[in-house]
Amino acid sequence: MDGTRRSDIKNGLTVRIVLKKDQRSGILTQGVVKDILTNSATHPHGIKVRLTDGNVGRVKEIVT
Repeated sequence: MDGTRRSDIKNGLTVRIVLKKDQRSGILTQGVVKDILTNSATHPHGIKVRLTDGNVGRVKEIVT
């Protein structure tokens, strides 16, 4: 599942995000959602979240 719909993402969910510094390389960082930062219902590049470790990025994959 991709991370373009806000309704799919909940606090405590494990996701893979792309950090701002990794956007060109596409390296993904895995972590647990602490805060959802995007207010709109959808975003074409992924919903922006803050992980429990403090990293902020856009969700590319939801780990099931």
